Amino acid sequence: MLPLSHMIEIKITEEMIAKAQQSAKEMGKLRNSIRKGEGNLVGFIGEQVAHQVLGGFIDNTYDHDIVLDDFITTVDVKTKETVCAPKPYYSCSVADYNTKQKCDYYAFVRVKKDLSIGWYLGVYPKQSYVKDAVFLKAGEFDPDNNFTVKSDCYNIPISKLSCGMKA
Repeated sequence: MLPLSHMIEIKITEEMIAKAQQSAKEMGKLRNSIRKGEGNLVGFIGEQVAHQVLGGFIDNTYDHDIVLDDFITTVDVKTKETVCAPKPYYSCSVADYNTKQKCDYYAFVRVKKDLSIGWYLGVYPKQSYVKDAVFLKAGEFDPDNNFTVKSDCYNIPISKLSCGMKA
């Protein structure tokens, strides 16, 4: 079970960056990558941030990034780069082409652009996510994030995330 406050600030260490750099190098550019592979480093740092909070073990597959300590529950981590601390009304996104991943939960993380701090934002059950989220088409402007969407996606505000899960 997770702490009561689901937005947790984590200091990013040199060791975390080194691990993420190695993983990003091994992965290369993913097909359908919104940022053409440039987000890999931040994504792998996000996995480590979520892992520190959730426990379990990192198990990078197409469908999930973390397996919890029960060896059953799987989590896919979605990470965004940011220049400031997240606000509760900021959106968490899952790209439309990622909604077919087989995982139990999505965990959401923000990583500061200078790689100094990460924020674990919380989780949302995958089975409910698409139903509860707002769909945005590529090119639409999202006023909650002051951002033009680069890929079809489903958004949900940080305030709707949960700090706990049934494992």
